[in-house]
Amino acid sequence: MNARDARGRFRVAVTGIGVKTPAGNTPEEAFQTFLAAKSTAATVDRLVAEAVPVRFACLVPPFEPEAYLTRREARQIDRVTLLALCAAADAVTDARLPGDLPPDRTGVQLGTGIGGLPSMEATALDHGGFPMGMPVHTVPRTMTNSPACRIAMRFGFRGSCTTYATACASGTTALGEAARKIRHGELDVALAGGADAPVTTVIMSGFARMRAVSLRNEEPWLASRPFAADRDGFVVGEGAALLVLERWDLAVARGARIHGEITGYADNCDAFHIVAPHKDGSVAAACMRSALADAGLSPADVGHVNAHGTSTLLNDRAEAAAIDRCFAGQSPPVTALKGVTGHLIGGSGALEAALALRCASAGLVPAIANTRTSPEADVVDLVTGVPRTVRSAPVLSNSFGFGGQNACLVLSPAP
Repeated sequence: MNARDARGRFRVAVTGIGVKTPAGNTPEEAFQTFLAAKSTAATVDRLVAEAVPVRFACLVPPFEPEAYLTRREARQIDRVTLLALCAAADAVTDARLPGDLPPDRTGVQLGTGIGGLPSMEATALDHGGFPMGMPVHTVPRTMTNSPACRIAMRFGFRGSCTTYATACASGTTALGEAARKIRHGELDVALAGGADAPVTTVIMSGFARMRAVSLRNEEPWLASRPFAADRDGFVVGEGAALLVLERWDLAVARGARIHGEITGYADNCDAFHIVAPHKDGSVAAACMRSALADAGLSPADVGHVNAHGTSTLLNDRAEAAAIDRCFAGQSPPVTALKGVTGHLIGGSGALEAALALRCASAGLVPAIANTRTSPEADVVDLVTGVPRTVRSAPVLSNSFGFGGQNACLVLSPAP
């Protein structure tokens, strides 16, 4: 099989996947939860105790951090770094990476929209009145690049170690930029993805003040409903997803199991509004078309679309318009996974890319949780009710963030 694509660039294989998410702490658990279209939103006691306007979120189910790091290491890091490190370790295990990789040819590319802000918030509340009582690890814990650097330190990856902050598109941006570095020979292997842990008093209250989140406090499991006629805002979630990306020929040479391939990537910016999308979807549609062109594919080659699908009125409406534009009125099946996990901010794009690839390989598209009727159903083919069986084909995965940050990936199942 060819090691290079039609443009002479190195092909990029996905050989490992690790997740720590509300849908499950392994890729298979998450896949089954998505197929069941089961919402993970639930009341969070600490939000109730602190009288936060929105009292629910999607949290990662308990797991054993001691299986991944020592108690001393755990004390030195915050939750977003913990989730990212554990997901990265699972991805490396899944990829069965050899121990003799050239360290300068391996790297980490990680996206986060919130980063260490929760640790900063907690430290300010606990120690703001006594500055000299600040914990000694305050700065390393709150640095936005801490998750990426901790991952690089854990595995001895000495190549490019970069953190991307493109709001809700951060995880997708990190995957796309990692693929670019491998394509052009800068890296042989990259751990790439996204992570965020934004369920805190300040962040949740800030989203509520913006009227961006759902306030269905009495029925949290029904709150995240992408594209639904009665949607009223997104649900905040936490989590991390990391993928091992490798140069295709090197992965084949070592006998790696290949989950699939990143074949296309593009990003652009609406340059329109700090939180609202360009309502006609034209810029997002251009990003989608560019990703397909980068993959050397036409819209007809796409088996399904994994929508950003936040469950907000304006974003879902604009994305439906963008999909309609990109596919010239011939929409493939469209799903949106945030009905299950809520919005993991910087972690969403990476998780959704990983699961979109799994769905494409299985030929199954999950139904959108909590969505039965939609005003957007007239322009896009929304998968509702039960999973849809489709041909095994490339999938287009969208991420659109605050600031008009658009990023799209094309992922193809392994032959």
